[in-house]
Formats: sequence, C-alpha cells, structure tokens
Amino acid sequence: MGKIIAVANQKGGVGKTTTAVNLSAAMGERGHKTLLVDIDPQGNASSGVGIDRRSVPKSTYELLIGEAGAKEALVQTQFPNLTILPSSLNLAGAELELVDFDHREARLKTALAPLREEYEYLFIDCPPSLGMITTNALCAADTLLVPIQCEYYALEGLSQLMNSVRRVKRQYNERLEIEGVLLTMYDGRLNLTQQVVEEVKKYFPRKVFRSVIPRSVRLSEAPSYGVPIMYFDKSNRGTEAYRSLAEELEKNNR
Repeated sequence: MGKIIAVANQKGGVGKTTTAVNLSAAMGERGHKTLLVDIDPQGNASSGVGIDRRSVPKSTYELLIGEAGAKEALVQTQFPNLTILPSSLNLAGAELELVDFDHREARLKTALAPLREEYEYLFIDCPPSLGMITTNALCAADTLLVPIQCEYYALEGLSQLMNSVRRVKRQYNERLEIEGVLLTMYDGRLNLTQQVVEEVKKYFPRKVFRSVIPRSVRLSEAPSYGVPIMYFDKSNRGTEAYRSLAEELEKNNR
C-alpha cells in the first residue's frame, strides 16, 4: 500500500511546492511509482511539472466535491514514474463549498483510497493556510513533511501548525505522524542559518532531515519552464539536494 505524505506549512514562501514537485520527481527518478496531488488553489505544483491547470478536464476540485473519481483526474507527466492530480482555478471556492458536506474533512482521504494500491508514494502539496483543504490533506496523510526556511521568522506559526496536527490526530486521523522537517533556503556561511538550525532541532528533536535545500537561482527558475530541477539542471546543487532527500526518505521507509 502506498504512503501518503502531506507537504504543509501555513507560512508561504518556505519552499513547500518546490519540495513537493522536486521530491516527487526525485522519487520517480529512483524508480518509485509516484503521485503528486495538487490541492493548492494557486496550482503551482501543476505548472511546475508542465501541466496547464486551465486545460485539465478534471482536477482535485472535482475530487473534493464528488463530481469525479480520482482515476478520471489523473494526468501522466513527461517525467519518469510521475503522475499528477492537478489543481484548477475552481479550487479557490472549495473551502466554502465543503462546509455543506457530511464528513467534509475526509473527502480527500476517500477520493485517494483507490489509488493507494497503485502508487508507492503520494505527495500532497497543500495550500499555505490551515483551512478545510489542508485539514483534508492531514486526514488523508500517513505523515507530514514540514519545509522550514532558514530565516528569522522560521518558527513563526509552527506552534499553530502543530496544534492543527494534534487536533486532526485526536479527532480524525490517529495514525498521523511527522515524517520530517526539511530545512530550505540553507546558506551555511550565515550565522543566522546556524541559529535557525539549532532552534528547529530543539523544536523537532530527531525529526530534522540531514539533507538540506540550498538557496539556488536555478531552483527558482525551473518552475517557469514546467520542469523539476533534476531535468532542468542536472549538476545544480538543488538537484543534488533533492536526490539526497529522496534517498534519505527511501531509507527511512524501508
């Protein structure tokens, strides 16, 4: 049965979508059948693998409101072993529409259930908020991967995220655990970076990935071409970092 990993942090600009896209591609590159689930209304994970969310017939919006099954919305990307459930513009209204549904927090879990036998890893790219869509992701997930940028406000709002995780675990999904915390925008030359790393390790003892994601202009450029970093610049430090993260994740889940 495939493992569902939600990539979430309600703080924007921490490398959440960059991580969801590039880690999914790196796992596919390693031979794992991988599904990327884009439930962020901005749809950046979809465009990051070359999918135009304006042209997809079915999306995660239809999944959440029950107008389509997951298999109807699958889109094969051009990258090895990587399939996506794309986002669409309509997803922005799903928060309000879900209020009227019974078991609204479990809509995504129910929708993804038929796909767990078909994929080894299912990564959910969450919106930068703690609303009903993110709650759906936490209810569906086995584990949570939290990207944190190595900057001054790194830990701001994390207690809020952990409160949401505890609430979901208590009310809806008792098996939910932390997969790991990923340090992004890392620059080892800065004292501030080292201070943030120490703080994060105090906050999440034994849960911080050894792999870190460096600051990289090429990492920022790759999404505009609709290509994960390892297919955009094979020798880039970002490519090495996400390959290292994929290897670490694989080892942790053996």
